[in-house]
Amino acid sequence: MDIRIMEYFLAVIREGTISSAADALHVSQPSLSRQIKDLEEELGVTLFERGSRRIRLTEEGMILRRRCEEMVQLMQMTESEIRQAHNSISGDVRIGAGESRSFHCISRIAGAIHAQYPDIRFQITSGDTRDLMEQLENGLIDAALIFTDYDHTQYQGIRLPYEETFGVLMRKDDPLASKDVITAEDLKDRPVILSRASADMFLSDPYYSSLSVSVLFNLIYNASLLAEDGVGYAVSFDGLINVSGDSVLTFRPLARQFALHGTVIWKKYEVFTPAVNLFLKRLTEEYQ
Repeated sequence: MDIRIMEYFLAVIREGTISSAADALHVSQPSLSRQIKDLEEELGVTLFERGSRRIRLTEEGMILRRRCEEMVQLMQMTESEIRQAHNSISGDVRIGAGESRSFHCISRIAGAIHAQYPDIRFQITSGDTRDLMEQLENGLIDAALIFTDYDHTQYQGIRLPYEETFGVLMRKDDPLASKDVITAEDLKDRPVILSRASADMFLSDPYYSSLSVSVLFNLIYNASLLAEDGVGYAVSFDGLINVSGDSVLTFRPLARQFALHGTVIWKKYEVFTPAVNLFLKRLTEEYQ
């Protein structure tokens, strides 16, 4: 299965029918139908449900779609990086980051680099550790800001100086808002909104093991809306949601803390573009 067939397969999904995809690709409909059929025979599966007016993917088709999108994107990025290697410092630096104040360390370096090299562009992807590690492993991002341990044999990392602390977002009119700190007992039998990245850490700790988790999230803004609507108490890092002024929310620190430091990691022995190398060099010089 070569990259051209992957692009054809994705075009059929995008356009909705074989005929529309053939028009978009400037190939004949019989030729495209034959190549899709050959792909199914090569893989030994059925990719599309026949009979409907628009394309519908089978379960196997959905799996292939996800992987084809990753591989086509990786090919496009590789071509871009090869072109960039022959030019002055320019191109993309792709960074994945969990939401935290530690991101200031990255943003300040990114701003300084862009001021000096305006042709360098930063692409930022937000997500939790699980998502970011998968993207880093698949080459979809160059570096990731995470808050868990990592395989030091495969990745190199720079620990950032910010200490992140946890607290609870809740409505200002909630009874717990009158407290200075929130204990596990305060949250007992109350709906807790917890990030996917921190769920194992909290629930494996005896102090917090009795928490009743009603929602798991990966982006704090959505969690803050749930807290705003009274769905539950959102546990997050401090400083991520503005609770001043007219906000209906307030933030209270947890009595028992997991003080965490973020680490920016990247693959060892990876061949990076000059733009990525410049970012990693500046990051290392600043926080080594």
